[in-house]
Amino acid sequence: MLSDPPQTGSDLTREQRLLGAFVEMADTLVDDYDVVELLHGLAEYCVELLGAVAAGLLLADQRGGLQVVAASNERTRLLELFQLQTKQGPCLEAYHTGEPVHVSDLTATIDRWPAFAPQAIAEGFRSVQAVPLRLRRQVIGALNMFGHDDATMNPDNLRIARALADTATIGILQERAIRHGEVVTEQLQHALTSRVAIEQAKGVLSHAGSIPLEEAFERLRNYARTHSKKLSILAEETARSVVDPRAILTHPYTPRHP
Repeated sequence: MLSDPPQTGSDLTREQRLLGAFVEMADTLVDDYDVVELLHGLAEYCVELLGAVAAGLLLADQRGGLQVVAASNERTRLLELFQLQTKQGPCLEAYHTGEPVHVSDLTATIDRWPAFAPQAIAEGFRSVQAVPLRLRRQVIGALNMFGHDDATMNPDNLRIARALADTATIGILQERAIRHGEVVTEQLQHALTSRVAIEQAKGVLSHAGSIPLEEAFERLRNYARTHSKKLSILAEETARSVVDPRAILTHPYTPRHP
C-alpha cells in the first residue's frame, strides 16, 4: 500500500506549523543544538506564523552587554545594531527591565527614543513589541518584533511569541548546565563568537558570488541544514577557507521569501 506523500510547508495548517515550532524549540532540552540557529528560527517563526513584519534578537555577553545574534533579514539586523549604538530602543528596555515593551505607534515615542524611533519609522515600521528572554529573574536577552501599521500584534500571537521565547530561553539555560555547575555564560559567549564567524562567512560568500548579504546567509544556512552540519561550524570553516565558497554558492537553493 502506498503511503501519502509528505506534506510541504504550504500544505501544513498554521496550527501544525506552530506545533512544529514548539517541537523544534523543545528539542533543545534533550538534544545537541546550535544557539544561533535556534534564535534565527525563533525570529523567522515570528514573521512567518505570528504576524510580525520583521524580528530580531539581542543576547547578553559575559559582561552583560547586548549583541545582535539573529534577525529575520539584513535590514532588521542593521536596525538592531543601530539600537545598540544609540543605547536606546525597545529591546534594551525589555532587557534592562525584564518586562515586555509594547508600542502601537512609534511616532509617539520620538521623545522616548529620539534616535531609534525616527530610524525605525524610516524603515517603514510603525509598531514594535519587545519580549525579554527571561527565566525567573535571569534575563539573557530580548526579542524584538516590528509591524508596518499602528496596530500591535494581536494578543493571541503575542502570547505565542512569549511562549516560544520562554522555550528558547529554557533551552539555552538548560537544567543540566546548572545542575553540573557549568558556567552558563560560556554557552552564550560561544553563540556570540559564532555570530562573528557567521558575519565573516556572509562576507566571503557575498563577495565570491556577488550576492546580497541576506542571500549569502540563506545559502549558508541552507547548506548547513542539507548537510546536517552546525551553522556555526560551517561558518567558521567558510571564513577560514576550509569549505570552498563555490560549494555553497552552487548548492541547490530556494529563497525563503520571494
